Amino acid sequence: MAKSHCLFCSLERSELIKENNSMMAIEDKYPVTKHHILLIPKIHRLDFFDLTVEELNDYHSLLNKMKDSIIKKDKTITGFNIGMNCGASAGQTVFHCHIHLIPRRNGDMNDPAGGVRGVIPHMQKY
Repeated sequence: MAKSHCLFCSLERSELIKENNSMMAIEDKYPVTKHHILLIPKIHRLDFFDLTVEELNDYHSLLNKMKDSIIKKDKTITGFNIGMNCGASAGQTVFHCHIHLIPRRNGDMNDPAGGVRGVIPHMQKY
């Protein structure tokens, strides 16, 4: 966490929910659902494709711990979306890798079929 001009490189330790060797979890400041969190590498990486094998392993471990923790505190959760934006054309606005873990609940939208395909709304349904 060294680059002062980078939002995620300058996080305060008090913002961390959980961490491991190379990854950290924080609450999303603009959550789309309750308990929406971000998983972020501690070392500045542009996007998901820049993560090392060690970081990918730590990400996977932390992802599962956070999923379990969220489900334990909120029994209404029935699914998750996991997503990342890689590059400006994909919607990335903070250019430090961050992975969204978004809890979902039955009925939180009329028809969730197609899930992440909804990034291009008219392509969500097939």
